[in-house]
Amino acid sequence: MGSKAKPMIVAALAMSLAGGALAGKANTWSIKADIIEACSCSMFCECYFNMHPEGMMCEFDNAFSVAEGHMGDVDFSGKKFWLSGDLGSDFTKGMKHGIVTFEPGTTKEQKGAIGFVLGKVYPVKWAEMNMDEAKMTWERTGDKGHATLDGHGEVNLEAVPGANGKPIVINNLKYFGADTNNGFELAYSNHHYKGFGMDYTHEHRNGFFIHIEATGAMPEAGK
Repeated sequence: MGSKAKPMIVAALAMSLAGGALAGKANTWSIKADIIEACSCSMFCECYFNMHPEGMMCEFDNAFSVAEGHMGDVDFSGKKFWLSGDLGSDFTKGMKHGIVTFEPGTTKEQKGAIGFVLGKVYPVKWAEMNMDEAKMTWERTGDKGHATLDGHGEVNLEAVPGANGKPIVINNLKYFGADTNNGFELAYSNHHYKGFGMDYTHEHRNGFFIHIEATGAMPEAGK
């Protein structure tokens, strides 16, 4: 990647997609979402405590199910989307490669809104960012989670039980740019993704369930 990599932020994808949404009547954005998350690190991901992953890469799959979400007057409540890629080996130089996949039926304006809000939840720079569209599923049943990205990826989570038999939860740990979360419910993951030059499979690696919420004011149109 290196310092010469062109910086790209997820939110930048929103500007060409959202059109006039930034000038909408509402002046806020928000998201409430549940995430089935998996990466290539061992349990628990050291990315939250260091500026580098466990090895020379952190290949990940984050499947989102949105309970409530909007950017201005564009509503994307009920939508699912998927963020996959590789964070790279040195976070001080930015993240390496990300792919945002939207489910069919997501409008251009909704894609822009989701891209904008993702840039707030993950306020980082990316050397490369791509967009895709594919059918997806998202489900959690008790201590198990399963998400699929048609033709591209899949995540299976199984929660790690604590002494009381319930999932182990890490509380009081901030999730990137989110305002609040309900705790990281630890789970072992099996996941894979293929697309945009990436092709990885990881078994019995780090994963967790998490509910996040975030909100903020939108920039004025043209800024």
